[in-house]
Amino acid sequence: MYISDEDEDDYNLSLSKFESMLKTNKVLFFDSEEFEEIILHYLDIGKANLAKKALKLALDQHPNSTGLKLVQVEMFIYDEKLDLAEKLLNELHALEPQNEEIYIQRATIYSKKDQHEKAVNCLKTALELTDDKPDVYNLLGMEYLFMDNLEDAKINFMKCLEEDYEDQAALYNVVYCFEFLDQNEAAIAYLDKYIDENPYSEIAWHQSGRLNYGLKKYPEALRAFEYATLIDDSFLGAFMEKAKTLERLKRPEEAILAYQKTIDLEDPTSYAYLRIGKCYERLGNKSKAIEYYNKTVHEDPLLDKGWIAITDFYLRQRNFQKALQFLNKALSIDNENSRYWKRYASINKELKFYEEAELGYRKAVEFGDAELDTWLFWVDSFLSMGEFSSAVATLLQATAFFPESFEIEYRLAGLYFTLKEDKKGKFHISNALRLNGKHYQLVESLFPEAWKRRMVQNIIKKHLESGKF
Repeated sequence: MYISDEDEDDYNLSLSKFESMLKTNKVLFFDSEEFEEIILHYLDIGKANLAKKALKLALDQHPNSTGLKLVQVEMFIYDEKLDLAEKLLNELHALEPQNEEIYIQRATIYSKKDQHEKAVNCLKTALELTDDKPDVYNLLGMEYLFMDNLEDAKINFMKCLEEDYEDQAALYNVVYCFEFLDQNEAAIAYLDKYIDENPYSEIAWHQSGRLNYGLKKYPEALRAFEYATLIDDSFLGAFMEKAKTLERLKRPEEAILAYQKTIDLEDPTSYAYLRIGKCYERLGNKSKAIEYYNKTVHEDPLLDKGWIAITDFYLRQRNFQKALQFLNKALSIDNENSRYWKRYASINKELKFYEEAELGYRKAVEFGDAELDTWLFWVDSFLSMGEFSSAVATLLQATAFFPESFEIEYRLAGLYFTLKEDKKGKFHISNALRLNGKHYQLVESLFPEAWKRRMVQNIIKKHLESGKF
């Protein structure tokens, strides 16, 4: 609803007058509409006690005002006194059966009781009586959302927009319904039509860009985000999405400018610094890349992506000592991060510090890493240290998570043959060949001594002759 500057001044004057009255204990007169606005203002900002005080004074001055009694109903609902609210609504209905607000408040009560069908029926009656149709369509949409009826919710939010195209909440809700129903193409078509009629809606352009981005239509997404930022040059979210899209389009210089704009608009974010660093790295500007990675972890030391970006930067340079230096800093802040521990292990593996590598892989698994390769690298660390029994125990543990892994079975076979437990070796190599007969040379690469054994060669030969791969 549009409020003129004059109405806004009157509203502020009423509030000031009321608060002055509370301080001086003088009783001043307000008309019933003034009281309604004052009470609802205090409810909106969460000052229920002031709202109740205003309501009491209002009913003293206007005991027969239906509007104030409806506000009292709203207060009862706010306090979860639904029985009192219903009783008062029944009294009001007997007096004014055509008052749409009675049906709206009754719908609110039904909704709170999870009786959404009854709430919908009340709102449909209110719709026939009201001049404020957008508000009722919005409420209907919300009730259908509560009922998980996204199609009817979408229809009602769309009707709301037909009545009031500037209702941004309804626009967001329409798009939400389309997305939930997996109708993203239809959502874009709807937004295109909406934009034809309302070309200066930055929200519609932004939502269109977001949907196109999700469908990997990056040129279309960029066009939409550019319009959104042209309409509103302080639209932080649109600049952020624009930057991400420019990255996808492999235009890192422009992406940097868009990310920089988000920093200019608001306090810097670690995410923006991180992405700028990534863009500079793609441009081959290593000094700028590391500068922004450092800014990332300075801005938010708990953001693991920042520490990982620095670590991976140095790993790509094969500067393992520097990578380890930053990783140790990260671990000092959060020593339960599986991604840190896995990199810690990988670096130490490269440096041939197998005990530290084993610790890293073990900790990674302990703190939630569920990747097969982490288990395999962990086992390979034991192999490098000659700790075959520990390797077997770890592989047997891994089979609970990866029962059909040929990589695990080949390793178990090689270990058992190395340990001269031939019966177990035969069992596991048979399993491995059944799961993936093409990778039998894993035994040769990991267990050269076991590979040379005649028994192993005969099993492999028989497998090759069978032609079962």
